[in-house]
Amino acid sequence: MSFISKIFGKKEQIKEKGKSNQKPPRKIQPDRIGDLGEYKINIQLDQFPKNYKHVADFMFVNEKAKSGFSQIDHILLSPYGIFVIETKNYSGEIVGSKSDKQWTVNKKHKVMNPFHQNYGHIQTIKQALQLSEAHPIFSMISFTRRATFRTDPELRKIQSTQLCVYDTELTEFINRKINVMKLQNSTPVFTDSEIEDMFHTLKVINITDAQMRENHKAALKSDITFQGATCVTCGVKVSEKVKQFCLSNKKFEGKIYCFQHQKR
Repeated sequence: MSFISKIFGKKEQIKEKGKSNQKPPRKIQPDRIGDLGEYKINIQLDQFPKNYKHVADFMFVNEKAKSGFSQIDHILLSPYGIFVIETKNYSGEIVGSKSDKQWTVNKKHKVMNPFHQNYGHIQTIKQALQLSEAHPIFSMISFTRRATFRTDPELRKIQSTQLCVYDTELTEFINRKINVMKLQNSTPVFTDSEIEDMFHTLKVINITDAQMRENHKAALKSDITFQGATCVTCGVKVSEKVKQFCLSNKKFEGKIYCFQHQKR
């Protein structure tokens, strides 16, 4: 073997040894992917002017929900309207229209139409902030680039009050929508003072108790079925575990309370 061959032979051995020592890339868990996605959106929405207010991960009482609570991913209060944003981490092709009760993921998995889900969120916000139908509220569904959606073309038109966007273009669509609203309204719809008041109201309503939030997440993951037990104070359905906890706790005197009213 020639001197040159020996040199190149050693180089190849070193390369192969290096490859064998390399660790396989670590897979990111779905929950972690979702957290990273939310982090990116938080950064985007926090970049708006100071008189805009951003509420993330808003949790409120919902008697119709299995856990007794519901969550809104993001609310952006602006002088020209309120943006209610639902984020989805679906991967694959998303097919659906505004009127469909369910959308399809990868031609086989059925999911609730996210705009129908967001409709309930918007009604809650209207009631909490005492808004009328005349106040502009925009429903936005944000997907990651891991998804490809085949939806109504209307959901991509900036004139629509319902918008389906990718997370990377969320800021762009909001700014474009605000520019349209500025052309249609000579003065802002909401004053800075009104935005502050709405922001304060949402902060008061927002459930921040860590245990209640964990129980809500657990209920969603395990698909808890309820046994008909309800809170004696507000009538919200509670899980069998909550029911047994209350009945075994002497201070509740045999009555059942939801998480929110156990502290009162």
